[in-house]
Amino acid sequence: MLINVHDFERVAAQRLSQPAYDYYRGGARDEISLRRNRQAYSDYAVLYKVLADVSAIDLSTSVLGMPVSMPILAAPTAFHGMADVGAEAASARAVTGEGSIFILSTLSNTPMEKVIQEASGPVLFQLYIYKDRGVTRELVQRAQAAGARALVVTVDAPVLAIREKDTHNRFTLPPGLTLANLSGTGKETLEGGGLDSYVQRQLDPSLSMRDLEWLVAETSLPVVVKGVVRADDAVRCAQLGARAIVVSNHGGRQLDHSPATLHCVERVRQALDPSVEVWMDGGIRRGAEAMLALCLGARVVLVGRPLLWGLAAAGEEGVRQVFRTLRAELNEAMLLTGCSQLQQLSRDLVERVS
Repeated sequence: MLINVHDFERVAAQRLSQPAYDYYRGGARDEISLRRNRQAYSDYAVLYKVLADVSAIDLSTSVLGMPVSMPILAAPTAFHGMADVGAEAASARAVTGEGSIFILSTLSNTPMEKVIQEASGPVLFQLYIYKDRGVTRELVQRAQAAGARALVVTVDAPVLAIREKDTHNRFTLPPGLTLANLSGTGKETLEGGGLDSYVQRQLDPSLSMRDLEWLVAETSLPVVVKGVVRADDAVRCAQLGARAIVVSNHGGRQLDHSPATLHCVERVRQALDPSVEVWMDGGIRRGAEAMLALCLGARVVLVGRPLLWGLAAAGEEGVRQVFRTLRAELNEAMLLTGCSQLQQLSRDLVERVS
């Protein structure tokens, strides 16, 4: 019986190839940041309220003006085709079918047009900025034309950190899978090498605030900046036009001494104007963990690996089940905390205990 995200991971581990499972679950180097993200949730206790009338729980909210049924979105993750033949299209159908938002990775195995067409709700497009700005501009224009509702630009990957599990496995994409959004550009395959060498060849380590300014001017879509842990960086990004900041350390897959994102979200929220939304990802496996992030200042949270475990375990229906499970857990946590609406979640409900 699959009753939580950990159960889905156990099934996924049996069904995935070892290189695919290690790629999805792994972190950088010694995986310190990967562990920190998970451990951070045990650093807080909830000071729950009683006699609070929680007979009707409302988990609905909005992001960038778009209504969502719950404050849990799908983080951008690459290569869904390794988990299921339906790939990103199946994931997007499931996530949007549950009333949430799907964020599609640049490095998807399914073209953005197909994913957006098959989704029943908003799809955002995660963007890597390529050295070839013509390719970057084309991705932006395609996303806008296809109906993406925002661009989520990843800024914490000027180079790809070594993920040693992938090095041991000599990870590359299985036959038949390509980087579908790059078709026709000459950048749609890993060219027989690993993802790290691809990133070094194609992505731009000179990326700076000037490029964010360029991107905001280049598109009419809202721009979200993903990969921020410092309040001063968040403020600069907002000043240049970012509509939302994703507090993220790339799932523990980049700098292996970065802080747990849960420990960063409060200071980022405090530094920004209320009009700039703060989202957070990193290590969430339970609905109650999502609630902790919301108490500390996040408007919504993003989950990546849990979605992949659902997809690998049971395809599109597995993704739906993962999101339903997280919704039920969040509903339970809200009820037991004495809050019937998300607006009632606040810093005074949590204390750091370690």
